[in-house]
Amino acid sequence: MSQELDAIDARILDLIQHDASLSVAEIAERVGLSSSPCWRRIKRMEEAGFIKGRVTLIDNHALGLNFEVIASVKLALPSKENLEAFEALVQVWPEVVECMTVTGAVDYSMHIVTTDMHAYDNFLRDKLLGSKLVSDVQSRIVIRVAKKTTALPLGLVRQTAKSSD
Repeated sequence: MSQELDAIDARILDLIQHDASLSVAEIAERVGLSSSPCWRRIKRMEEAGFIKGRVTLIDNHALGLNFEVIASVKLALPSKENLEAFEALVQVWPEVVECMTVTGAVDYSMHIVTTDMHAYDNFLRDKLLGSKLVSDVQSRIVIRVAKKTTALPLGLVRQTAKSSD
C-alpha cells in the first residue's frame, strides 16, 4: 500500500462500503470527526485509489434477471494477444458481471447474469463460442446464492498509527 490507513479510515471505508448514500455529516458523526476532516479523509482515500467509486446495488431477481451461471472458459490459444482480445470482448458483454483470470485447467472464471436458459444459450453460442477465441466452456448454473456481498474484510487490513486530521 502506498499509504497506510488508520482505524478511523477503516471505519469510514466500512461505513461507505455498506451504505454509499450516507452523507459526509452522517459518516463524520459515526466516526467521531467533524465534517471537514472526514471529507478530507474520504477525498484522500479516493485519490489514493482505496475508493474506486460508489454504486447502487440492484436486485437482479426483482428485474427478472433470474438466471446466473458460473462459466469456466478455456481459450483455444492462451497467448498474450488472445488474452487481451478476450478481455476486451468481455468488457462489452453486459451479461458478464465478473470475469477473472484463474490458475488451473481453464483460463477464466466468469459470472454471467441473464433472464433464462435460452438467453444464456444465445450468449454462449453467439458471444462466447462465436468469438473463435474460446475452445471450451464449462457452465455451472447457480441454484441458490448462500452469500453475496461487495463488502471487503477490512478487519484484515493492517492498520498503523498516523497523524490524525
